[in-house]
Amino acid sequence: MSEPDLFELENSAVAGARAVFCNPDAGAEAYRRTLGELIGHYERLMRETRRLIRRSDREELEMNRLNQRLQELARELEFRATRDTLTGALNRGAVIEQAGVILAGGSLALIVLDIDHFKRVNDTLGHPVGDAVIRGVTECLTQTVLDAGMVGRVGGEEFAALLPARPLGAAMDLANRIRLRIAAHTFAEAPELQVTASFGVSWNPRGTSFEYAYGRADEALYEAKRSGRNRVVSAQAPEAALPLS
Repeated sequence: MSEPDLFELENSAVAGARAVFCNPDAGAEAYRRTLGELIGHYERLMRETRRLIRRSDREELEMNRLNQRLQELARELEFRATRDTLTGALNRGAVIEQAGVILAGGSLALIVLDIDHFKRVNDTLGHPVGDAVIRGVTECLTQTVLDAGMVGRVGGEEFAALLPARPLGAAMDLANRIRLRIAAHTFAEAPELQVTASFGVSWNPRGTSFEYAYGRADEALYEAKRSGRNRVVSAQAPEAALPLS
């Protein structure tokens, strides 16, 4: 079955005009009638062309809007896939992925911290206050780390900071600033509450696995817990805890 000719009427008018043009005996009336028909068809084509252009513009605008919305949805999905819902920090999976990328290309100082006696906060003040504490600690982390690295929540009350190409001493100093900031933070939901955290820090050369880097920092963290909490311990020298101040 052949496709319909969308310009059948126009083709017919052009064929009629050609016949008149080729007829030496055609009179003025035939020319006027043929010209009138051509003018009518031409005007119809112009109207249809304008309508199609407007429709095309609307469809292009709608397509652009759809593409923009798809891009927004893609960014939103990526954010949800990589971010902790409570704090907006990187989630555990994203921390592991980013650390792997960093270690594949260079060194990484890794800070791991855990809120001291967090279960006591939840048990005595309730989970809403516990959530506020987690958000407040995240705020202290992000405001201290800034553009020096990335911050993530890797467990219930456990966090990590990834510091690319940062030497151990600088990472220790940064961890101690975070520690002091958390200890001085006032939580609006419980102004009388003082929260502290313990820290473990490891420095890792290029090619180190995340598991090894994290394991060393985690061991240092638990040394900080065992030695009195609210302190920073290096994975290379776990006995050298920074004094309280």
